[in-house]
This record gives sequence, structure tokens and C-alpha cells, in this order.
Amino acid sequence: MIRTLASLAFAFVALSGCATASRYDAAGDVHSLLVAIRDNDKAAFEAHIDRGALKQSIETRLLRETARAGANDGWRAAAALLAPSLADAASEALIRPEVFRAAARQYGYTPDKPLPSRLAIGGSLKYLPDGRVCATRSKDGPCLLMFTNVEGTWKLSGFEGDLADLRGKKR
Repeated sequence: MIRTLASLAFAFVALSGCATASRYDAAGDVHSLLVAIRDNDKAAFEAHIDRGALKQSIETRLLRETARAGANDGWRAAAALLAPSLADAASEALIRPEVFRAAARQYGYTPDKPLPSRLAIGGSLKYLPDGRVCATRSKDGPCLLMFTNVEGTWKLSGFEGDLADLRGKKR
């Protein structure tokens, strides 16, 4: 019994260590993404986003919003047919450094202020059970930006925030 409890405690510590390591590992790439956004560095921006995953995230969100709106079967079918094209158009229009820079300003990240350190970013990321990490607006808030480790680089792979933030509109 004691051996089993010790094994479980060791497994818990090891797993929580992996989660912490993943968050701080991801923080370096998130910081690099923020620098690319601030500096309008399109090549570095593209290196830190997973455009395919973001398109899929947008498409899934369009379908989810249609279902949530209580649309009838005809509208849901039309949305399913149009979602891939709409996701492509949205990704081209929204997934650009200048759009994210405008969104960053909404959160108080202005060019005259320094970016958060990697340590601060790592402390604000949440480790998710599926291996991704996410950024939130507040400590216990919902995930807004999702990051996935793709061949050793943590890339922006999902956006769950308010779409108005990407359009640069004030609430």
C-alpha cells in the first residue's frame, strides 16, 4: 500500500513537472510571437503560428456558433458547406501581425511598454490535458489563445477570444 502511494505521488510530481516545463518551454515561443507581432515581422510571425490549425479552429467555431444560435437544419447544413470557405477568408483577413498588434493594444500591450518576460508569460500559461498550453486574460479565466508544440516550436493554433478583439473594436 505504501509502495503504491509512493508511486502515485512520484507520478503526480513528475506529471506536474512536465506541465510546468511545457508552460515555460512554450513561453519562449510565445514571447517570440509577441516580438514578431510588435515588430510586424511577417516571417517570424508565420514561424510561430499554425495556419492550418487556426483555419480549422475558425471553421469549428463558425459551426459551433451556428448551432448555438439555434439555427434550423437548413441553416446548419448551409453553414457546414460555407464554413471552410469562410474560414479561409477569415484566416487571410485576420491572421496577420498587424491585426494581432491591434488586438494586443486592446489588452494594454502598446509599443511604448516592454513585453512581458518569458518567466511572466510562462506563469500565465495554462497546461491543458491534451498537451497544448493556453493564454488567458486573467489567472482563472477561460483560454483565449491556444498553443501547440509542432516539431519543437510552440505555435499559435487556436483562438477562443472575442472575435471583436481581432477586428480591433472596443467593447
